[in-house]
Amino acid sequence: MIFILATKLKNLNLDRKEHGEKFLKLVKEKVPNVKWIAHYAILGPYDFIDIFETDNEREAAKVSLLSRIIGADFAESWTAIKYTEFLKLVEDLE
Repeated sequence: MIFILATKLKNLNLDRKEHGEKFLKLVKEKVPNVKWIAHYAILGPYDFIDIFETDNEREAAKVSLLSRIIGADFAESWTAIKYTEFLKLVEDLE
């Protein structure tokens, strides 16, 4: 399953590289089968968007919770469906 995690940080003045490495290390320890697809710094109400793949919603929730533990002020997770799979869902409804 693919998930998107949007985060807003409490403090952008922290050492960003060190902070990111600490987060990735913690996720690797607690949710070892997460596969990172992309990580973007973004404009808008959030500071970062992470796209990752994991087996289920529980593991995705752990990633989100770990982001809060490590210093995110706000984290929001979404399930993502590949467009080709979405089209199959639509076909099933016809």
